Amino acid sequence: MSPRSASVNEELRRRSRERLLQATLELVGERGYDATTLGDIADRAGSARGLVSYYFPGKRQLLQSAVHRLMNRTLQEALEREPRPADDDGDERLARAVDAILGLARDQPVLMRTHMAGILQAEGFVQCPEQQRLAALLRDTVLRHGTLDVDRDYPLLRALLMGAVFAALVPGAPMPVVRLRAELFERYGLAWESGFPPDGGPDDLPSDENPAHARAADFSRYFEPLLPAAMERDQSDQSDQSDQSK
Repeated sequence: MSPRSASVNEELRRRSRERLLQATLELVGERGYDATTLGDIADRAGSARGLVSYYFPGKRQLLQSAVHRLMNRTLQEALEREPRPADDDGDERLARAVDAILGLARDQPVLMRTHMAGILQAEGFVQCPEQQRLAALLRDTVLRHGTLDVDRDYPLLRALLMGAVFAALVPGAPMPVVRLRAELFERYGLAWESGFPPDGGPDDLPSDENPAHARAADFSRYFEPLLPAAMERDQSDQSDQSDQSK
């Protein structure tokens, strides 16, 4: 059996990391942060427990990376949903970005609340690759909406979105997502019909928004479950070699 190529080894490492991120979203969404251990995550991912520490400094950093992946891919989906907005339709792109992030607060409250709480911990905001991809997408959205100073306006949009998510998830005193959406849309001069408007209008405040966390979430679309052909061949070679040695 020939040794694995560097590219195949790199792909195997990337897949292991992907499985850990997906398992983190699933388990924390199901059980909460405190009830989920790194061992649980490794077991769900089908990985050796030592791999978690190899890829991530700790559970808090792992969760932040996983939620940033969720936010990035959700935003990406929103911007690419048909009919896709024109490149120069900055209002529609920004409206979709606001709706994507507020939609996560509504649909994944456990994950988003835990994520916000983690940012306020001593280690603070994790500058991971997942966060950098999310930042690049939001910066591009701000640019397309029109700005003379993206280094000023992108952090402001990020702060406003984080504040809205926090307000929507404060235990005992949450603000309705519909009202928060209306405030952000007014702030940026966006038409209510832009993006993915909820039923009713800006003054239609439901008493129960029926969040989607009442059912198990499927995060598989944010990850790539299929093995490339090179990896499949490599694993097949390993299996053949194992059979021959018996």
